[in-house]
Amino acid sequence: MSRKRRMFDIDLPQDDATETVPAGKDARRGPMAAAITETAESARDRAAIEARIRAENDALAQEHVRLKRAGLITDLIPLEMIDTTKLIRDRRPVADFDLAELVASIREIGLSNPIRVEPGEGGRYELIQGWRRLSAYRQLLEETGDAETWGRIPAGIAARGDQLEALYRRMVDENLVRKDISFAEMAQLAVHYAMDPLTRETDAEKAVAILFRSAGYQKRSYIRNFIPLVERLGEVLMYPQEIPRALGLSLSQRLDEVPGLVTAIRTELKDWDTRSITDELAVLRRYAGQGGEALPEGPAPRTAPPAPPSTAKAKTTFQLARPQGSAKCTAANGRLEIRLPRDFSTIDRRKLEAAVAAMLDQIE
Repeated sequence: MSRKRRMFDIDLPQDDATETVPAGKDARRGPMAAAITETAESARDRAAIEARIRAENDALAQEHVRLKRAGLITDLIPLEMIDTTKLIRDRRPVADFDLAELVASIREIGLSNPIRVEPGEGGRYELIQGWRRLSAYRQLLEETGDAETWGRIPAGIAARGDQLEALYRRMVDENLVRKDISFAEMAQLAVHYAMDPLTRETDAEKAVAILFRSAGYQKRSYIRNFIPLVERLGEVLMYPQEIPRALGLSLSQRLDEVPGLVTAIRTELKDWDTRSITDELAVLRRYAGQGGEALPEGPAPRTAPPAPPSTAKAKTTFQLARPQGSAKCTAANGRLEIRLPRDFSTIDRRKLEAAVAAMLDQIE
């Protein structure tokens, strides 16, 4: 018995060469092809995300540099990490009555204006603005021993690269804002600038034009007239900031006119550590011819013998190349100064004394 085969007609879709299958919709695509497609899409998405992150990081870095250059990045910097060797500033070894007021103000209400530093070597920082504020913090730390409160100071961190002249100008302009800054202090700033081994100008009078460019001609002239006074009497004066303009101009002129006047003033003030402002000004007025005991013909009788006019004004300056930089040396009557970009206070005292003694022995 034979079986008959039955035939069924099946309608199959006709192939259309123009028909396109949307990506990801091909039902005939195998599992491997689908995985490859998904991996490619994921890689593209990840690359796009990474590109956006890099762009955001670049924008943040540029903004950080901009704020840093403007001194608007502020942090708490340990006092021992701050060096003060880059600028020769108004570190007057004389009475600073305003510092006591600043210390009291900071103790009561805190520091309203951060100091300004720039990154140095080995994670340290170099002070470029705020010497008195830093001094006040150091005094508070010494008085209280409270390192938690006074061991670190708010500081704006500036980017490195500002020219030294610009840093001096900024420091000077900041000092000029103080209403009580005297001509003697301004003259001392010019002297320090000229003595700084990292500056090109060695003449203090020419330094006035650089530092006090924003001041008027007459004011710059007064500052220059005070320069001989601070150069020749600065270290024996306790209150140079209290010298009135008229007294300073008169005394500066007399230093050149009267032989031995510098020696006379030095001798009278040298060991008088208990004198007041009134006492010191009275001595200066007397030697300037403004007091009741004017000395028009020369110094007081009890002073040392007058020096010849040529040596009273003599001064020698030169520079020496050292591993730490250029050492600027000034030799004058009764004074020998060496300016070098190095913190000499970190040297052991006995070693420093031996070195100075050996140097003096060599030049005897």
